[in-house]
Amino acid sequence: MSDSVFLSRRYMAVSVATVVAVAVTWWQCSRATRYYTDEGVVWTTGYHVVYEAHAPLGDSIQAVFAACDASASAYSPVSLLTRLNDNTTDSVDDIITRLHECAVAVNASSDGLYDPTVRPLVRLWGFGDDGAAVSPTREVLDSVLDFVGLDKTSIVNGRLLKADPRVQLDFSSIAKGLACDMVANMLSRNGVRNYMVEIGGEVVCAGTSNHGTPWRVSIDAPVVSDSVRHVSLVNVVASGHAVATSGNYRQWRDDGTRRVSHIINPVTGDAVVGDLVSVTVIADDCMTADAWSTACMAMGDERVRRDFVGHGSLGVMTVKVDSLGRFVAWSNSRFADLVEQ
Repeated sequence: MSDSVFLSRRYMAVSVATVVAVAVTWWQCSRATRYYTDEGVVWTTGYHVVYEAHAPLGDSIQAVFAACDASASAYSPVSLLTRLNDNTTDSVDDIITRLHECAVAVNASSDGLYDPTVRPLVRLWGFGDDGAAVSPTREVLDSVLDFVGLDKTSIVNGRLLKADPRVQLDFSSIAKGLACDMVANMLSRNGVRNYMVEIGGEVVCAGTSNHGTPWRVSIDAPVVSDSVRHVSLVNVVASGHAVATSGNYRQWRDDGTRRVSHIINPVTGDAVVGDLVSVTVIADDCMTADAWSTACMAMGDERVRRDFVGHGSLGVMTVKVDSLGRFVAWSNSRFADLVEQ
């Protein structure tokens, strides 16, 4: 009798579990999905998120932005990064750790040409928040270079160690990329499979668009003008990829003798006056694409072509201007494979 009762109870339990599973599946399937759009301004730039879901996730998107701002903002007086730069704390969080790890990897692979400790030099050239001198002397640059260099920092057991307390970190060049990745991860955790996340031109895409086709991203031509103009150079199929572009055609100053770029060579301290006007990088994650697009601007066209011509994981397109003022674009095969024909 006991065996019979046990078997009956087991059968009933399996039956009930099956009914519940079927009911949950039916309920989930019965909830219609639709494409939502969330857009606005964050960190003085526009953002645009399109995703297919059962319900809007705008509050969760804002929560990601708030977390990034509280941790990595170089301009908030109360952010964790500001407190690290002011040496009022040495404790780091996951966001700072991820930014630092990415920076260290790209810094090593670019021979130091990507370096988030370049902030004091950026300020010297007049692109910081205090609008300092536009053309610093060699003597002044050399004095600041004494405390510039990512190799002067490390993270050990959750703490940021500095070889010199004057070292300043500024992850602005990759923070938007990480924010894109974090929004994408949040969407994925909520069961979203089709989405496009764009913050200030940095983009992460997955699945299909609301038109039922792969996401396509337009890469702007580096048109110099007094206002922002969007002139498409090429379109790339971006589903399953991240895309980031850096350039010197929108943030620059004229010091009376030359155009001074906001991209600073952290090795020499000089503003980059190279042959490139923009670089676009396609990677698996947006933070990496962001970092490499900045590094490539400092590397210059010749080295980028040499280092990335056969690169299998990063797609790279450079744009320079010839003597007649025409755009000359080059890309490696990884990038070319994703260009929409």
